[in-house]
Amino acid sequence: MEIRHLRYFVAVAEEQNFTRAAERLFIAQPPLSRQIQQLEDELGVSLFERSSRPLQLTEAGKFLYTHAKRLLAKSAEIKTMTQRVGKIERSLSIGFVATTLYGLLPRIIRQFREQHANVELTLHEMTTSEQIEALKAGKIDVGFGRLRVEDPSIRRILLREEPLMVALPSSHALAQKGQKLTLRDLIDQPLLVFPKQPRPSFADQILALFYDRGLTPNKVIEVRELQIAIGLVAAGEGLTIVPSSMHAFIRQDVSYLDLDEQRAVSPVIMSIRMGEQSDDLKALLQNIYQVYEDERIRYIREEL
Repeated sequence: MEIRHLRYFVAVAEEQNFTRAAERLFIAQPPLSRQIQQLEDELGVSLFERSSRPLQLTEAGKFLYTHAKRLLAKSAEIKTMTQRVGKIERSLSIGFVATTLYGLLPRIIRQFREQHANVELTLHEMTTSEQIEALKAGKIDVGFGRLRVEDPSIRRILLREEPLMVALPSSHALAQKGQKLTLRDLIDQPLLVFPKQPRPSFADQILALFYDRGLTPNKVIEVRELQIAIGLVAAGEGLTIVPSSMHAFIRQDVSYLDLDEQRAVSPVIMSIRMGEQSDDLKALLQNIYQVYEDERIRYIREEL
């Protein structure tokens, strides 16, 4: 059973007509019919109910269609990844979520550029889910996010678990106390979470912190992105919970207080294609660890 047989079969199954499928495949109908017949002979089963109009799949055909789609998608993914690995020029395309940009990522990128001037770097802001699809499509080489997305084609490297802080108006009574806060201190305050879409997202991580402790915020306001959340905090519209690296995002009208809660952290996750072991990615990972060591940040070390 060859890939082309599966491609022909899927076209006929989706078009429900040999003539339309042949046009879609840019081949004549008689050769297409022969290829499908060869496939059925090899498998020893009928794949189509030829007496029905439009053409319908048999039970065996339905089973094969489901798995053929997956195999064809995987074949296209392998082709794209192999072509990218085989490129002569050295480049590294990086996807990142906005919250990682306020931490050490800019320094990591800058230091990598200084040490590897012959590698062309490009940066793309995208959600974790978008990074996974972009990795599989060969559009990026590495992603930095905060969500644990399971995919057999992707390897996740947990770099560190970043403590969370509360951002609140500097004039707020809780800010005036200048003490660490608990999640229970926040449930009666309007809580701004981000991003609003797509989900799951960092917003769900924050809400889970409350729900896991049997707490429910009285008012949750979903906003599109981090910058909007901080702007609304400055305007006195509520509080928000952010990674501790946001403390560097200084505004006179916004204060940041520590959370006095165990496991109130947000992971920083590096995602790459499974089996990827390029020298440039290894160098980038070592660069990350060096920056963490310079800053005396606890991290979890893995090797490619």
